[in-house]
Amino acid sequence: MFQKHVPTGRSPLSKRSAATLALAMAIPLFAGCLGDSGGDSAASAVANGAPPENTPPQDRFSDGRVFRVDPGESATSDMVGAMIQLRPGDTLEFGCGFIELEHGLLIQATEDVLIKGCGKDETVLSFRNSDNVTGLEALNVRGITVQDLTIADSPGDAFKLKGVKWGTLLNVRAIWSGGGAPITADNYSERLNVACTNPPLNEGDPTPDYIPSSASGRYGIYPVESENILVDNSESVGASDAGIYVGQTNTAIIRNSRAVYNVMGFEIENVQGGEYDSNLAECNTGGFLIYDLENITQYGDTSVMLNNIARNNNTYNFAHSGLVSAVPRGTGFITLGYDNIEVVNNTFEDHSTAAVIYTSYELIDGKDKTADKKLDPYTEGLHIHDNVMRNSGYDLPPPNYEKVLLEGQVETVLPTLIGLKNVTNPGKGAHIVWDGLRDDLDADCPYPVDANGQPVPSDENGKPIHTNQHPNPSCHYNAYKFDSNAERKLPQWGSCFNNNQFSDDSQAYMNFHGTEGLELVLAAAEQDTSILTLEGMQTVLEGLDGAIADTDASVHDCQARFGELLPALPRVTIPPFEPSGSIDPAPSEDYVNRVCSKKMKPGAVNREALALNCPTLDQYNLFADPTNPRSTPHEGGVPYVLNSKLFSDYATKYRVAFVPPGTKAVYVDGQNGGNLNDAIYFPTGTVIAKTFAFTDESAGTEEMVETRLLIKRVSESGKAFWDGLTYIWEQDTDGQPVARLAMGGGTRAVSWHYQDPTTGELLAGSTDAYAIPNANQCITCHSNDDVESGSAPIGPKPRNLNRAYAPESSFMGASGQGGFPAVNQLKYWVDQGILTNVPTLELDGAGIATNIERLPHWNLPGDSGEAAGSDADVEARLRAYLEVNCQHCHNDRGAASNTGYYLDHYRNVDAGYGICKKPTATGGGSCGRQHIVVPGDADSSIVACRVADESDPQRRMPPIARSVAHEEGVELLTYWINNVVDTGYDNGDACGNQSIFQSLNQ
Repeated sequence: MFQKHVPTGRSPLSKRSAATLALAMAIPLFAGCLGDSGGDSAASAVANGAPPENTPPQDRFSDGRVFRVDPGESATSDMVGAMIQLRPGDTLEFGCGFIELEHGLLIQATEDVLIKGCGKDETVLSFRNSDNVTGLEALNVRGITVQDLTIADSPGDAFKLKGVKWGTLLNVRAIWSGGGAPITADNYSERLNVACTNPPLNEGDPTPDYIPSSASGRYGIYPVESENILVDNSESVGASDAGIYVGQTNTAIIRNSRAVYNVMGFEIENVQGGEYDSNLAECNTGGFLIYDLENITQYGDTSVMLNNIARNNNTYNFAHSGLVSAVPRGTGFITLGYDNIEVVNNTFEDHSTAAVIYTSYELIDGKDKTADKKLDPYTEGLHIHDNVMRNSGYDLPPPNYEKVLLEGQVETVLPTLIGLKNVTNPGKGAHIVWDGLRDDLDADCPYPVDANGQPVPSDENGKPIHTNQHPNPSCHYNAYKFDSNAERKLPQWGSCFNNNQFSDDSQAYMNFHGTEGLELVLAAAEQDTSILTLEGMQTVLEGLDGAIADTDASVHDCQARFGELLPALPRVTIPPFEPSGSIDPAPSEDYVNRVCSKKMKPGAVNREALALNCPTLDQYNLFADPTNPRSTPHEGGVPYVLNSKLFSDYATKYRVAFVPPGTKAVYVDGQNGGNLNDAIYFPTGTVIAKTFAFTDESAGTEEMVETRLLIKRVSESGKAFWDGLTYIWEQDTDGQPVARLAMGGGTRAVSWHYQDPTTGELLAGSTDAYAIPNANQCITCHSNDDVESGSAPIGPKPRNLNRAYAPESSFMGASGQGGFPAVNQLKYWVDQGILTNVPTLELDGAGIATNIERLPHWNLPGDSGEAAGSDADVEARLRAYLEVNCQHCHNDRGAASNTGYYLDHYRNVDAGYGICKKPTATGGGSCGRQHIVVPGDADSSIVACRVADESDPQRRMPPIARSVAHEEGVELLTYWINNVVDTGYDNGDACGNQSIFQSLNQ
């Protein structure tokens, strides 16, 4: 095996001793395993064989296996079979050539792995026909290196790292075909290397190098909510948001890389400790961006930008929505709302708007209108020195005044202001452009507190260290408005500009004083729209103090003002990789077969096998009828149902919890126990089985498609974790049903025709693409930072179990699981001795405990306890629906935590719940809309578009578990937005604040 190139300093895991092997064999419950893919070519090529008889014990833990994927028809299945097995020290190697993949490459819950190709010009992974939004996604991985390959035409992001500690992207490229012909196996060698000669200033302009397209994916390279990230010698071409982006991350370096023909070339967002070094941004809309975004996981501080080149970033803005759509073309560097930035030894040349734009959220939102008061709207501690700036501000983007006034389109605002107020050089920009807006001292603004009323932590400057778990303060703050004693003070440092070289072909500097005077322009325009020309507006502003730009840069001369300059910021250092040691390699195939084939006594679960991934479901001996998981469960297993369930293409579900004999689960709720996102706490050895079937009552049939298991195991290191397994039902050679392990997932054509047991409504339909998720997809939904490791249970929360048991289908009648008592499930579990810590339940006549939390049936009017159909009833049921279908990812510790859109059951319905919240990213996923929920207008709300979508991987939400839209759920969501949500909701009036012009005109 070759030596891995690991710039972050990771080291291979040491071999285990024979004594460790003997212990693992003697106590098999402590031997975790993620298993193989059921015998596909990738798996069989690397299977660990058992040692021959009469040979000394050998170490079953290797230093790493190599999985190989080459171009061809089996590439997708080979890749999926390999990716679900990756363990410490393993390598997934892609061969040379053009490899077409119909599924995303998802790496989950592992560590110290390498993904590699032959080189970014030699190995191309095309995701043009993928059913997933992301090309390569690594979630909750500790130590991953991706190198020497290109990802082409991912529907959404190309390379995404989320929750990664120690991640390296080395010599990789993200590229989209754009508006030109598709990149194919026949032309990729000519299409990959894109030049920058003559970018299109306006849509439709000729472009000899590349045709940008808003249909391209959002981010090329996208580490988010991660730590210790290195992007080196990499490239992004054509992203409809940002090319190379690091967000909400601690300690990140982007160096020696190139971004071309993206909307924003490079982007550092909400990063603590970032560094741009020796990069090239060209032919983008904007070159570099360092800023903080509102309402997300953390807020940034301290980034260094040095030795970079930004040139000819003049491509028109082709973003759908979001803040990046406000960036004017022809911008070398822009910053807002981020403290402590050093910009040194960079070259900015040939930018039609400005080399540097130094602005604030006040310009975008209006003064004091930034809804998230944890976010400081103003940048301070900005040090721009020893840079070269040439040919700036020569051709501002033409404004569309009608769209500005009537629709509030942000993207035309900034250049309009610059050109309007520049009387020194009318209609032009400058090398450095500042909006002149600074925060005012508010002596009455208190230091912010957390949810318990205690002061939030602060850094050495006295800056509050906020997270999204803190309540919205009553006022804004920044690093220089509190001292170390939490006392208010005026900022000393705003920005320092010194030793920069400005070419004479452009104006060196301008301060356009924000929106001052524009209210007069708007008043005049109401009487005479012909005033909306550059000359006409300047006539209105003529003679007004502060309404026109000035060129006095002395306010930024810190040496003259303070006798010193801002000190140099520290360079970023990535610490050496530290393995956790908590991820186990897979056991041998021989050991799995021996344990799983063990003959069991009648009614006994094969608990030794629960530590392993058995080839067939019946080997665990969970059910009385091994061919029917709807039959009576063994060893005290209890069937259960939920008040509101995840939609899965109208599937009927049979759920059973197997709590090990002699143990008990622990009741912990979100109402009093602070257990907001997690389910009941189950003991080690618990199995939760869920079978998906499709019922046809008209034919009297029910087809079983898959059974999923969640098993709580213990790793060799002693750490408990949940493992998720999928079994697909087939016919064996004798025509009998058998469920075979399918860690790689699959698809099935299904149909349904039955009456909904809750509403009595007839549900009928079919799909050819019912999706059975692979093992790594299961982890995506089931893994949160505040729940147990692995694929932790989602559904069995006390509030969702608080009901009387009744099967989802009447197909089984009173047999099997259909014969269990129709009583309150929590009470039944207590009576069976498998649940403890439950308060004394006060039951009503329907079997509902009235003194504990409860989710209503989302589709049963009045089940919330409010008047049927009332606004309160609709909202309660809609919240239940969103919790079950979306909240497992959309919470501040889930897979979608970086979005800032959270659907926790006890969260207020405000900006965090989507009310007038802007998307964190643009791309097709925004549906071209500006806010997640627009009061009274579902047709303008992003969430309504995404939940209704059936086929677009960028839009479809939830992204897995369904292939058709849930019509009834969409109807409820749409009704809630159109008829319940109004501007009286917290942040409900913010949807109109799309531009400063609208703010002034209100």
